[in-house]
Amino acid sequence: MRIVWTVCARQKRDQAIEYVAQESLRPAFNQLNEIELQADRLLEHPNMGRPGKIRGTRELVIRHTPFIIGCRVKGDVVQIVRFLHGAQNR
Repeated sequence: MRIVWTVCARQKRDQAIEYVAQESLRPAFNQLNEIELQADRLLEHPNMGRPGKIRGTRELVIRHTPFIIGCRVKGDVVQIVRFLHGAQNR
C-alpha cells in the first residue's frame, strides 16, 4: 500500500502549514509532523476514521491539530482527497 495526496489536498495542507508558520515555525513543524504520522498510519489501517460525507470516503481527524483529512482506498492506494480545518463546512 502507498499514500497518494491529490494536488488539491496537498496544496490545502501546505497553505495551512504556511499560515501557521507565519506566527511560529515550531507549531507549524509539529502540526506537519503529526499530519504525516497520522496519514502514514492509514497504510496499516486504511479504514481508520469515521465514514465520510461522500460515499466510499473516510474522514480522519488529525490529533493535536485542528485538521481533518478525507481519504478513500483504491486498490493498493490510500488516496488523500481532501484536507480541511475542522471549523470549515464539509
